[in-house]
Amino acid sequence: MTSNRVLIWDGCNNVRDLGGLTTSTGNKTRWGAVIRSDHPAKLTADGWSQLHAYGIRTIISLRTQGLVEEDYLDTTPRLADITGIEAAIEDFTDAEFIKQWVDTDLWCTPLYYSDALKRWPERHIAVIRAIAQAQPGGVLFHCKRGYDRTGIIALLLLALAGVSEDDILADYELSIDPVREEILAGRHTTTREVIFSTLTSLNIDDYLLSGSISQLDLDAVRARLIES
Repeated sequence: MTSNRVLIWDGCNNVRDLGGLTTSTGNKTRWGAVIRSDHPAKLTADGWSQLHAYGIRTIISLRTQGLVEEDYLDTTPRLADITGIEAAIEDFTDAEFIKQWVDTDLWCTPLYYSDALKRWPERHIAVIRAIAQAQPGGVLFHCKRGYDRTGIIALLLLALAGVSEDDILADYELSIDPVREEILAGRHTTTREVIFSTLTSLNIDDYLLSGSISQLDLDAVRARLIES
C-alpha cells in the first residue's frame, strides 16, 4: 500500500481512494470506487470540479445524532447529478457512551470503535447497505475531519474486501493526529494494538449479516470494492 491513494482536492486535506490494496484473494481494491474524506463543504469550486471529475456521484455524510456541527450543517452536494445521503452512525443521546468516551476525551481515538460497533450495528450496517445500493459512479463517505466516523466505515469496508490488517492499519495511520497518539500512549497502548484488537474481535460477515443487510448487498459491496 502506498500513499499515492491520497487525493488533492482544493479545500479538503484528508481525502484518499480506497483502491489499490491487495485482498485475501489476490485481487486489488478498485480505484475510484469508494473514497474517504473530511467534510466536502470545505471544498472550493475547483475542489468540487475535481471531485466530480474523479467520478463521485454519491456522497454519504456520517453524522452523530444529537450533535450539532455548526460549521458543516450544509451537506448538499454542489452538483445536480450527485446524490447526498445522511447517516447518523453514533448517538449523543446515549448517556453511557458520553460518559465513557466523550467526557474522557477518548472519542477522538480508535479506543471507542469496538464499543460503537457493538452499540449501533444497524447504524453502521445502514452505511454499508447505502454503498451497496448507490447509483453507478464513485461513492464518497466523510465526517468532519475524516478520522473516526470515517475511520470506522473504512475499517468495515476494507475488512469486507479482505484487505490485510496491516494495510487497514496503514490506511488509518494516513490520517495523522499527534493528539491521538499522545492520548493512546497515556493509556499504555498504540494505534496498532487498538486497531488490531478491533479487527480481531470482528467477524465482518457475521457482523453485517446479523443486521438488516442481505447477502445480495454484501456481494454488491464487494463487487464495487474489488476488481474482477
